[in-house]
Amino acid sequence: MKYALIYTLFLMSVFHTSCGQNQTEEKKIIINSENKGVITSHGPKWVTRKIIQDRKGNIWIAAFDGIFRYDGKSFTNITSKVTSARFFSVLEDRKGNFWFVSVGSGVYYYDGQSFRNFTAKDGLSNDVVFSLYEDKTGNIWFGTGGGASCYDGKSFRNFTTRDVNCIFQDKKGKFWFGGANLSVFDGKTFTTLTNKDGKAFKSVWSIIEDKKGNILFGDDDGLWRYDGSTFTNFTKRGALSMIEDKKGNVWTVSGLPGSRSWVLSRYDAKSLSNEKPTVTNVKLREDAFFTVFEAYDGSIWVGTGEGVYRYDGKTFTDFKSKEGQK
Repeated sequence: MKYALIYTLFLMSVFHTSCGQNQTEEKKIIINSENKGVITSHGPKWVTRKIIQDRKGNIWIAAFDGIFRYDGKSFTNITSKVTSARFFSVLEDRKGNFWFVSVGSGVYYYDGQSFRNFTAKDGLSNDVVFSLYEDKTGNIWFGTGGGASCYDGKSFRNFTTRDVNCIFQDKKGKFWFGGANLSVFDGKTFTTLTNKDGKAFKSVWSIIEDKKGNILFGDDDGLWRYDGSTFTNFTKRGALSMIEDKKGNVWTVSGLPGSRSWVLSRYDAKSLSNEKPTVTNVKLREDAFFTVFEAYDGSIWVGTGEGVYRYDGKTFTDFKSKEGQK
């Protein structure tokens, strides 16, 4: 494996594992909400970028038409009376509070009763925010169109001017950043990683660590596995989103090379260490797939360009209307 040193310091500040203090304390804008959202008979009907499940079992969905919460019976659009922002991701932090990130409107913090909006004026690196991640110490990281921002509960610290699509911290504590390239921070320096041909990875949108400690990620050239010393490209299909399920299978959503079709794929756990693992295409469609998620009950949820689907292992449920849910 070849490494090319990018920088020992980020452009904006010296890195510390604790985010530290920004030059200017943020001024939080507080939005009080007398209601707790609007109950609807359906889920999102537009681009859906992220799905999670909270500690109570509710499904939360970040979409371009709002943040939706599903309790198993009905949907509530949490943000419909607060903002018309297009949302990209959602996170429940260790304290049970929620964070929503948007395309152009910055970050929203929700404690169940009121909202706080953070933007570039408050210290965020950019108001276009693609992803968020809570690290092992409780800091909240944001991947933005202007780099990575880290929030320690009091202030932001910004680290780079490059787009950051995804952020991940592995079991050893290293931070992985995906975007225009793939980079890792080992506690001393930041390096950009290259494949065996010396080429940088391009347009990285998803990074996970599997049960065996391998790093899996998707870029323009396909799906890759890194075992700590060697990169293996085991499919030319990338992964806009990727998860490892309870059984160790890896699920991805991606576009098919040379085709307008998008596919939900399952890579068999027993064959993942092979050069060419066994893959099953579960669903094909022309409308884009954007995210995949496994719920506590083992069902697979998929976010598309026109809403949300749930797969129970046999059939797909469409949540765009009451009829679809039947």
